[in-house]
Amino acid sequence: MDSTYAHILDGKALAQRIQAQISEEVAQLLSTFGRPPGLAVLMVGDNPASAAYVRGKERACAKAGIASFGHHFPENTSQTELEQTIEALNQDERVDGILVQLPLPDHLNAVSLLHQINPDKDVDGLHPVSLGRLVRGESGLRSCTPAGVMRLLREYQIEVKGKQAVVVGRSILVGKPMSLMLLEADATVTIAHSRTENLKELTRSADILIAAIGRTQFITADMVKPQSVVIDVGINRVSDSSGQSRLVGDVHFDTVREIAQSITPVPGGVGAMTVAMLLHNTVLSYKRSQS
Repeated sequence: MDSTYAHILDGKALAQRIQAQISEEVAQLLSTFGRPPGLAVLMVGDNPASAAYVRGKERACAKAGIASFGHHFPENTSQTELEQTIEALNQDERVDGILVQLPLPDHLNAVSLLHQINPDKDVDGLHPVSLGRLVRGESGLRSCTPAGVMRLLREYQIEVKGKQAVVVGRSILVGKPMSLMLLEADATVTIAHSRTENLKELTRSADILIAAIGRTQFITADMVKPQSVVIDVGINRVSDSSGQSRLVGDVHFDTVREIAQSITPVPGGVGAMTVAMLLHNTVLSYKRSQS
């Protein structure tokens, strides 16, 4: 690759190494405790993207030796039925992690369902107790995508302490927990979003730029500080002139890679790390339940 291009932060390769380590650990845990860690995934409806994500998680579990329990509900499933299922899974000793695949149909209250999950089984890190532990700097189950970003930065020995970090996006899924984890690692953190004034000025000040705004190729080269680290959390499906669809991120990769020092690709970057952290959290929950 041309040396003028940014170094690629290969999340896929790192995720594969992490999953191999998890697989070895799960085999040892199985021989010690007599059962594998278990992950339950609830999905409602037939959203193709959600179905693909769920299949990916199930494949990753199978490869790591983690038992997966899929619960697929029709589109018109009631809130009550889902709440009852979650409560049963809270009590199920085979299940160490519970994940509700988002988005849900409009008639369902996702926040209420997430709140019903036992915090000790909240492997997505979205329960108020999990987020509260993060705010307080306490150990706990961390939100998978930002935890994956932090692991990526650490493995590639990218210095965070004292750096200017800008997180573009303020969602409870990524933006908010991401900013807290960077703050915990001693970065100076700014959160920007769609209504931020002088956004370009802010992003150009970032030593570490996290793009999690959910807009296709929103971050362009003129918004990036030369020799910065650019982490692309976005996953957007677009069609080219021939009608073929492909995945792109929130960063205009081809131009930004000429400016940045390091960059994550889409696909093959943060998405793979998210799944690896989900497995990590499931095993962590399992070990805590056994101790």
